[in-house]
Amino acid sequence: MAQPARTIVLTGATRGTGRALVDRFVEAGHTLIACGRSVEQIAELAERHHAPHSFASVDVSDAASVTAWARGLIDANVVPDLLINNAAIINTPAPLWEVPAEEFDRLLAINVSGVANVVRAFVPAMIARGRGVIVNISSGWGRSTAPDVGPYCASKFAVEGFSGSLAQELPAGLSCVALNPGLIDTAMLRTCLPAAAQLSAGPEDWSRRAAPYLLGLGPEHNGRSLSLA
Repeated sequence: MAQPARTIVLTGATRGTGRALVDRFVEAGHTLIACGRSVEQIAELAERHHAPHSFASVDVSDAASVTAWARGLIDANVVPDLLINNAAIINTPAPLWEVPAEEFDRLLAINVSGVANVVRAFVPAMIARGRGVIVNISSGWGRSTAPDVGPYCASKFAVEGFSGSLAQELPAGLSCVALNPGLIDTAMLRTCLPAAAQLSAGPEDWSRRAAPYLLGLGPEHNGRSLSLA
């Protein structure tokens, strides 16, 4: 039985898992509202997927830009049924004391503050409507640690804590989960675990399992830390 069409907001849509999810959600008949930092890649997505889908060049670490993007959508009565905070970067593998302050700060600005900016911009409208699911993409490294990826681990541990607190704050009818997407052969994984990347499914194969899984989340999952094996 086909699922009813939903409005999905997705960050980090221009590469890797986010880019693959774009096609899966559109193929399934849902309306996709997505953003990414690359102006060129956003233009390519807009050319491929026309209205009612919408694509915008937004840096999630820029609170003013996120707010303006969300306000334009909400004013047009576009409120997400499913909000996926997927945008993230990883540090160049190195011991913590060798990671430049600028790189560390930029990673936290995208991976942590970016999630907060998107939640702040969209969730009040979801609460007013009385329903919706927020998925904050975490990592195995949001629940365990490894050398040379300390900044990334710190950011994903923060996403886990942020998600748990938000879940406790949401009213009935809404839910928030942290999701470990598993190992996927992306450019990000290749920078830190090239051997594991070679043994993992690519974004396209992963997205065919992930899209229906994400669409199946509901209020009963609120507050859970989930994993997609």
